[in-house]
Amino acid sequence: MKTKLKIAVRTLIEHVLRAGDLELEFLSSSRPVEAIRVHQKIQKSRPENYIFEVPITYQWETDRFLLEINGRIDGVYCLRDGKKQDRVIVDEIKTTTRTLDFFKHHENARHWGQVKLYAYIYAVEQGLDEIETQLTYYQMDTGETLEINRSFVTDELKTFFQEIIARYLEWADAMANWHQLRDQSIRTIGFPFNAFRPGQRKMAVEVYRTIKNNGHLIVQAATGIGKTMAALFPSVKAIAEGLHSKIFYLTARTTGQAAAEKALDELRIRGLRMKSLTLTAKDKICQNPENACTADECEFARGHYDRIDDALNNIFRQDAFTRIAISETAETYRVCPFEFSLELSIWADCIICDYNYAFDPKVFLRGFFLNGNEAYTFLIDEAHNLAERSREMFSAEIWKQAFLDVRRSVRHALPQVYKSIGKINSWFVEARKKCEASGSVLSQKEPPNDLFPLLRNFLGITERWLAMNMKKPFRDGLLNLYFDVSGFLKVAEQYDERYVSCFEQIKKNLRLKLFCLDPSDQLTDALQRCQAAVFFSATMTPVDYFKKILGCDTSAGELSLSSPFPDRNLGIFIADRISTLYRDRNRTIHAISLTILSFVRQKTGNYLLFFPSYEYMMMIHGSFVENSPETETIVQTYGMKESDRDSFLERFGEKNPATLVGFAVMGGIFGEGIDLVGERLCGVVIVGVGLPGISPERELIREYFTEYNRSGFEYAYLYLGLNRVLQAAGRLIRSEKDRGTVLLIDQRFTTFRYKSLFPRQWHPVTVKDAVQFEKALKRFWTDTNRFSKFKEGDPPQAD
Repeated sequence: MKTKLKIAVRTLIEHVLRAGDLELEFLSSSRPVEAIRVHQKIQKSRPENYIFEVPITYQWETDRFLLEINGRIDGVYCLRDGKKQDRVIVDEIKTTTRTLDFFKHHENARHWGQVKLYAYIYAVEQGLDEIETQLTYYQMDTGETLEINRSFVTDELKTFFQEIIARYLEWADAMANWHQLRDQSIRTIGFPFNAFRPGQRKMAVEVYRTIKNNGHLIVQAATGIGKTMAALFPSVKAIAEGLHSKIFYLTARTTGQAAAEKALDELRIRGLRMKSLTLTAKDKICQNPENACTADECEFARGHYDRIDDALNNIFRQDAFTRIAISETAETYRVCPFEFSLELSIWADCIICDYNYAFDPKVFLRGFFLNGNEAYTFLIDEAHNLAERSREMFSAEIWKQAFLDVRRSVRHALPQVYKSIGKINSWFVEARKKCEASGSVLSQKEPPNDLFPLLRNFLGITERWLAMNMKKPFRDGLLNLYFDVSGFLKVAEQYDERYVSCFEQIKKNLRLKLFCLDPSDQLTDALQRCQAAVFFSATMTPVDYFKKILGCDTSAGELSLSSPFPDRNLGIFIADRISTLYRDRNRTIHAISLTILSFVRQKTGNYLLFFPSYEYMMMIHGSFVENSPETETIVQTYGMKESDRDSFLERFGEKNPATLVGFAVMGGIFGEGIDLVGERLCGVVIVGVGLPGISPERELIREYFTEYNRSGFEYAYLYLGLNRVLQAAGRLIRSEKDRGTVLLIDQRFTTFRYKSLFPRQWHPVTVKDAVQFEKALKRFWTDTNRFSKFKEGDPPQAD
């Protein structure tokens, strides 16, 4: 049976005839709409013998493929002399921001290739021996047009057509061979470990069923299940069965990406052949960050398309397109690494990337998701993070000072922009007066409708200058402000009862934020971009909350899996005689530091302490060091770089001769997604119930959900806080042999509201005094029967 392929003329030409520089010219958000209007304007201005929007289709058959080529010609002139058709002109209209003189002296191979293919297919359909072509260029800023004509004999176009098809089918043949090899390898591989962990098979089965039924699934699976493999293994199997065409493994952190890469590598060791891509943000992978993405400033943009095919051929010898592999190949072949990775995403079977590439309305991968419900599966790792992340994705803010800074820089060069920003600044001045009157913070349910026309006017004026792509000292600042305003107005289009307008005065500056209180409806819309979605995390408590806030189908499946490790390997202790409430913190500092000291003195080892804020952490750290200056401590600092984070974790060695106590913040970079297996960590202390600090925005969320479903405190504070606590505790037991203790310090941990959300396998012991506490700890560490008995031989799995 022949493989059916379908491709548009334009796509075919852009694939085969790409060459030259990477041209990342500024194109405004309104430019596509303007281009359509220009096409319509030119078409309507043509004479009666001009037929516009002419559909064409052509089939080409080989031993292996049935290729269907289709397209729509902008216009065809049919010039007749009586009943005889003398001349036919195929017209292709192109809009441009370049000067028309450029096209008089520079032939664009892709433009001519497109019109020549149109001309050949039309000539074959009409039985013409010769045909004329015309490229009509329209300059968007001046309204001028340029028409370039060429005549061709049909046999000449046939030769060109066959060369294009041969080059395309050469690639298609290679891809078909690859897909056969990939699918055969998928069918033959088994689970990569000797046995499934308890619960892992059940999760894998439910993931497969969800993909097969095009549904949604929420999985809460404790640390140790092997969630990453349980999600990926059935998803890979489903590709060979044609249940979906591409996997998007979506993460909140680079640690999640590393776990997915590791799981795929485990499958490759067992024989899997599958292309995976780890997508890295442009600012992190750029080889030339100081320069603009133009041929004049960047050697990687200059001649990018002349070298891209060689770079692709080289990297396709590998199956894992990691950040390192992409960077090294891009450096060797001198191509832009970010654009190179976007090119690779087309051919990758599994794309590992951040949430925002699937959900953020400002940066999601339009090339994949604009057409709606495609055959994609979203595997959403650490999905408890998506609720807060999405709330920020669907919000937007602008600052008064940003407009003033740009206004000063363009005062003499761009008077219209200067004037436009002046009106916006005046609006901010009046808004600041209202904000001052309310005590520097103000919120209102109504959107700032009188500001939106001023911002749209600014965009329109700014676009016209930016489209000229002129290099000026103020261009970057103006461009950044343009994108900020553009994103702000995109969010404004979604403004409804789920939003609130927040004003905050900081000295003379003023921030205006369109704040999304409830992201569920927009997440529901975003999930239309996939065919199936699996949300998984160790902490999705309570599941009804996540099902609602993540925008899942009402019929979404639910799966809860307990830890596969014996409960006796984990000791949970609660010190409920100590208050960590803000008003009591100064009073209880000494008591907390002494309780922690009792905890870490029972066994030499490595400990991680988690606090609700940096300020509170440093208060306790100072007291702890004063009480035990001989104990080695290490402290998380604000804004840690990746290298600093790695250095912090490296201190937690398996054979540290003395006790090490690490101080960290709940919900931060060490609160989840790290693996300190075995003796690298023997105890965790969690100070407080993890509630986010009270803020105007948190209170607005509370008020909204109190009115919506009478769960304001739970949605704004409680569920976020408890998931932070559970994530921090989850750092402890990471493998079959791990043993350790968790100390929870706060009066509220013994109340029903909090205890009812604890995992089923937790059996906390409430300690009333230091003597009882020390005895309980000593009993835990000296009980040799607590060691678990697990089957040996399997390498550790990424969770």
